[in-house]
Amino acid sequence: MKKSLIAIALASTFLSACGTPETPKTDSPVVNTTAVKKAELGEFGIDLTARNEAVKPGDDFFMYASGTWYDNFEMPADKTRYGAFTALAERSEEQVKAIIDDIVSRQDLNAEEQLIADFYHAYMDTDTINKLGVTAIQPTLDQISAIKNTDDLTKVFGQSWLTNTQSPIYGGMWFNRLDPNQYELSVGAGGLGLPDRSYYLEDDERFVTIRSAYVDHIAKMLTFAGIAEGKARAEAILTLETKIAEGHWPREKRRDRDLTLNQIKRADLTTAYPNFNWDLYFEQTGYKVPQLNMSQPEPIKAMIALVNEQPLNVWQDYLTFHTLANNADLLSEDIYNTHFDFYGKTLNGQEEPRPRWKRAVDEMSATESLGFAIGKVYVARYFPESSKAQMADLVENLRTALGQRIDGLTWMSDDTKVNAHAKLAAFTPKIGYPDVWQEFDGLTLSNEDLVGNIHKLRQFFHADSVAQELQKTDRNRWGMTPQYVNAYYNSSFNEIVFPAAILQPPFFDPNADPAVNYGGIGAVIGHEMGHGFDDQGSKSDANGIQRNWWTDTDRAAFEAKADQLAAQYSLYEPIKGNFVNGRNSLGENIGDVGGIAMAYHAYQLSLNGKEAPVINGLTGDQRFFLAWAQVWKEKRTEQSMLSQLKAGTHAPGHYRALAPRNHDAWYKAFDVKPGDKLYLPEDERVRIW
Repeated sequence: MKKSLIAIALASTFLSACGTPETPKTDSPVVNTTAVKKAELGEFGIDLTARNEAVKPGDDFFMYASGTWYDNFEMPADKTRYGAFTALAERSEEQVKAIIDDIVSRQDLNAEEQLIADFYHAYMDTDTINKLGVTAIQPTLDQISAIKNTDDLTKVFGQSWLTNTQSPIYGGMWFNRLDPNQYELSVGAGGLGLPDRSYYLEDDERFVTIRSAYVDHIAKMLTFAGIAEGKARAEAILTLETKIAEGHWPREKRRDRDLTLNQIKRADLTTAYPNFNWDLYFEQTGYKVPQLNMSQPEPIKAMIALVNEQPLNVWQDYLTFHTLANNADLLSEDIYNTHFDFYGKTLNGQEEPRPRWKRAVDEMSATESLGFAIGKVYVARYFPESSKAQMADLVENLRTALGQRIDGLTWMSDDTKVNAHAKLAAFTPKIGYPDVWQEFDGLTLSNEDLVGNIHKLRQFFHADSVAQELQKTDRNRWGMTPQYVNAYYNSSFNEIVFPAAILQPPFFDPNADPAVNYGGIGAVIGHEMGHGFDDQGSKSDANGIQRNWWTDTDRAAFEAKADQLAAQYSLYEPIKGNFVNGRNSLGENIGDVGGIAMAYHAYQLSLNGKEAPVINGLTGDQRFFLAWAQVWKEKRTEQSMLSQLKAGTHAPGHYRALAPRNHDAWYKAFDVKPGDKLYLPEDERVRIW
């Protein structure tokens, strides 16, 4: 990736809590005008007004911590879920909008600012976009119409990285799991228009209704491409996608890293996966592909069979529909609104589209868009260097705590502990923003051609990826931009990454009570560390190499505990008849339960043996666990909840807030006893890390 080292000056004027006081007259008393720094939420970092104290903590800790907020909060018309992450994302959007507004108001723009201004102008130019209508993507539609054989079809699949159409077989550059210093093309099975295979295969009335609405929607979208007999052709597309869904692995199987590691030399591909023109497919990407990883062998073979067996005219209709659907954000308002009626309203319960400027900010903030050009300014304006330093200290405190907890594990042998400590010591934290920024040399954009700009950006980043294919992996790369509200763990580099935007209340506040920061961002740090030791991350060693560093006995003990946690979460029933998938969400649940344990341990270490003060009648332990619960405060539409249960890897926020029921300190802090709904006997509390 084209990058250079950039020195960032963080202007103190954006961080100061007070102005400079005037010099007092000699005959006047000196008055201390320094403002007292105060937590953003409440008096010490928690919104106590959100609580519903009529609910016993041991019956529903989520509703106790956030129930008054939940009962009174009205979902914004342009949202399907709202919570702490959403509130921060909206703050980030407003901040990015302020950056863009400043840029577009000026004439003296540097090269990166000009890219930002041109892209934003093109995105917001609805007059031009509406005049173009479907013609903005006509070349792709014409190519689809001209398909005469499976080779033509394969070409379109291979070009989906540029045209954003659909393909049942996809390939993307990732890291070689057996040598993280190398890149490797990973190939998998995709191609569905609904969130998960269950939407096609389950007989629940909700899914039957969605499938019927999906057919109607497909027929409407096809009319924009001039296709008649829409209903019958839409039914054929649904039948095709149902066959695709039947060939897919369930999500819990797709996340098993033992099953998804299937390396193969390019020379052996045609023999192992015959009847597909791999040469032609890769020719469209430009990748040399000396070695691949076939992440889903049987599903890929099933997709190849469908490519050869299903009628070409059905594939053409399928590709036409998905080209329209996948590019709807970039097309005229009639196309976008038709797309929104199904994917927004029907599928997710969203009443109104997001304002266009927010959609523009979202598009521009992506990693393979102008996200890092904007992020550089975002960091300079909104992210204090002091927060980065304080966060670095918290990470090291959590590292110390996890090290001590590993030493204290009774189910793990000394041999495995040596390897666990080696992995912990090798964790690389990335905080706030990259040390090396993305460069955009040679890229030019138009202020009136939105689809053209998207294609130029895709070509720019794709060319970069092709150029790097045979190079040593770039460990400076970030998978999220600084203004993105989230965090992640990358097992190949054994790194934990925290973009600047998440380092704000309720997750992190430099002026909050320490218990709150440990229960918020501390547990998030622990969660990301926990991914290195969850049921899948634990299959990679200190160097990011996927290998078994466990004794067989220790691994069996670990998996027994993981099975117990999967069973616990699988009992949660957010929608009647639809449960949390404890197996598919297992990695996240291990991260939550383990992250709380690490953060609580680190918090206790920070007290140096002293008793935490009582604030507003709450002990330090109570504040710690409340902070955790309020991080997962959220409200969802039922449709969004259903999609999360079937297609998401995380349990809904309500149930993430209940993770403390596995920790003894929570029982003591809130006097939780047998008979309370969340009470677990000690032998049923899952303690892994």
